[in-house]
Amino acid sequence: MATGASMQPGSFTPGYGAVDLTTCEREPIHIPGAIQPHGVLLAVERGDHRVVVASANAAGFFGRPLPEVLSSSLADLLGADLTERVRGADLLDNLDEVLHARLPGPGGSAGADAVEADVVLHVSGERLVVEIEPSPPHTAPVSYRATRGAIARLAGTRGIEGLCERLVREVRVLTGFDRVMAYRFDAQWNGEVIAEDRREDLDTFLGLHYPASDIPAQARRLYTLNWMRLIADVDYVPSPLHPLLDPGTGAPLDLSHSVLRSVSPIHVEYLKNMGVGASMSISLIVEGRLWGLVACHHYSGAHRPGYDAQSAAEFLSQTASQLIGERARSQERDGALAAQELLSDITAAVSASGREPLTTLIEEPRLLQLLDAGGAALWTGHELLTSGQVPPSAQLRRIAALLARADGAPTFTDHLPTLDPGLAEVAQTAAGALRVGIDGTGWLLWLRPERPRLLDWSGDPHHAEITRVEGLEVRISPRKSFEKWSEVVRGRSTTWRSWHAATADRLRTQVTGIMLGRSRGQIAIAESLQRAVVLDEAPHVPGVEVLARYRPAEGSQLGGDWWDVLPLEAGRVAIVVGDVAGHGVHAAAAMAQLRTALRAYLLEGHSPASALDRLDTLVSTLLGNHTATALIAVVHPAGDHADGGGVDPGRDPGPRVDDGAATIELASAGHLPPLLVDAAGTSVVHVPSRPMLGLGFGPTAGLVSESVRAPLPPGAVLLMYTDGLVERRDAGLEETTGVLAETATRAAADLLPRSRGGMAAVADRLLTAVPGDAGDDTTLVLVRPAHPAAEPAARTEG
Repeated sequence: MATGASMQPGSFTPGYGAVDLTTCEREPIHIPGAIQPHGVLLAVERGDHRVVVASANAAGFFGRPLPEVLSSSLADLLGADLTERVRGADLLDNLDEVLHARLPGPGGSAGADAVEADVVLHVSGERLVVEIEPSPPHTAPVSYRATRGAIARLAGTRGIEGLCERLVREVRVLTGFDRVMAYRFDAQWNGEVIAEDRREDLDTFLGLHYPASDIPAQARRLYTLNWMRLIADVDYVPSPLHPLLDPGTGAPLDLSHSVLRSVSPIHVEYLKNMGVGASMSISLIVEGRLWGLVACHHYSGAHRPGYDAQSAAEFLSQTASQLIGERARSQERDGALAAQELLSDITAAVSASGREPLTTLIEEPRLLQLLDAGGAALWTGHELLTSGQVPPSAQLRRIAALLARADGAPTFTDHLPTLDPGLAEVAQTAAGALRVGIDGTGWLLWLRPERPRLLDWSGDPHHAEITRVEGLEVRISPRKSFEKWSEVVRGRSTTWRSWHAATADRLRTQVTGIMLGRSRGQIAIAESLQRAVVLDEAPHVPGVEVLARYRPAEGSQLGGDWWDVLPLEAGRVAIVVGDVAGHGVHAAAAMAQLRTALRAYLLEGHSPASALDRLDTLVSTLLGNHTATALIAVVHPAGDHADGGGVDPGRDPGPRVDDGAATIELASAGHLPPLLVDAAGTSVVHVPSRPMLGLGFGPTAGLVSESVRAPLPPGAVLLMYTDGLVERRDAGLEETTGVLAETATRAAADLLPRSRGGMAAVADRLLTAVPGDAGDDTTLVLVRPAHPAAEPAARTEG
């Protein structure tokens, strides 16, 4: 039997085309259309096992013409016994088992010319692929005991580096290669030799780095699919497949899982440039991802270990892959547990502090230690706070925007210039960053400075030999130089780990919980404060009826709205509606102070306009950044034309009114004008309005409030309200106030003096008159003269 038959040398390699090659990333290395000639390939029908595709060297191997091979069944070529074993493995889908067999010679003889061979099976599309490798001479089988001992020695190592050092030693003993290396990929697919066992006269490759271009993406994909790849002789001449296209599918045979698949000419040239005569690579796959390779090189010619040795080396690498995964996860667990303990201390400190949680968090000195960062930045939604070494605020905002996710989940990078080249300028403080969202629009960044690294490359990674062919395509030649080349790599930080992101996510969850608890507490305080200050029911005062409604903002967030009814001298009654900007405890506290002060000014006898001037001075000087609006209406009984006890001389008292009608005296500070509903319809009462309270435009600035007087006849109702009733994002105030006025006019019949129930019904209709959601809390107050026969009353409903 002829075991070394192969095609004659030529300038064409099936599957690759002419020797001039285009970009290696596009090479169809999974369909080369040829195999290495140290074995034979047959692709057969899965039903009757008739040969459909065969390698050219099958003719010499079986001692019959290739057309005859292509028309034969497996039984004709391999004999009944081996064919039955193949059939059984196929039926049971047991294709991982290697079948050892003694094949008859070319003439069908089982004598001296019979061949010991290994038969390897796999499925490719609709075909069962049978690969036959004659056993190398003088190879001894590898025992189970020897393999078990090697596995025990692997398990007994410490750390990932120690494991890889033992692995390369065991693989070299098994396979007999001159050099065996463990090669680990980084995040950019550059490789580093982290362990090596070699012939003593060879220079070491330990610690050298290889650029990602040395192993292109489609090659890495095949390394993930097929654990092992052997090139027994770099000078081999490929044996092409016949026919090149499968007659049943019209497509080339996919050899992704083939052990004999012909190798890219670029890779063969690469190996020759390194002086390598034979090569074997075994994948290291961790959690489904290519982690690294066991790379075996032979320099003294061709070299083909027995299939037992190859299989044992593959099994050791698979075991090592599992151990690498376990040890990597153990390192992650150790880091995560230490971080969790520190995280608990940090959140306890934030929770125990009476200060604002985010401010406490950024000032916590252990925040940087938590993720081994050099700086941190926190955007609260309205303020940027920092800790440690950080770049200027513009760059911080840029980094946060580039890393932002809609859900606020953690994102990170150890090379910010890949997101924006301009960020290379701040690499000394921020080469890497981890971002997590905080409470809606807020975010927290941890920043790491660059960590310059001295890398020793096997050749200059930046000077691949590239030649343009006729200006159209790029031919890539493999590197010829492998001299040690050193480079300082800048602009990268240390690598973030998955547990860093998990820790950041737990921190944001816990801090958000603290903030939510504080917010609920503040809401409870604000509610208590508001209940203590804002009336549930107005006092019964003669001559006037008052009904008020209050509705909190969306989410039941209490704001600064308030209303008040205050009896004054001579039968006058003051009704006030006001609104302090903001929500929560601070707004409620400011509102309480304004209400109390305004009551004092009115009881002292000041007119509505004069009281607002004094209130503006109070807000400007004592209440910090607070602002507020207010509308005061003093109801004068019929026949009372006095301006009120505190009206300043020279002010216009307003139009004359009927002696038989009550009147109202109105003054406003930035508040919406009231509406007057009577038999004629609904009209806006135009009140001269000074700027809102808190801007400092009071009497000292030369601005004095003005008041206006208007009649309030029997049957008329005054509507006072805050902006939550009419302000909408998609409509103007003139439009929404018009809707409110139209609703009030249609409801006028329910406002007859004896219709007490009607007042409540009208209030309900008015609260929902303007469609859309209010972004603020809402107060509505209805005021009308009491009917002489009715008991004076006033009330509110919330």
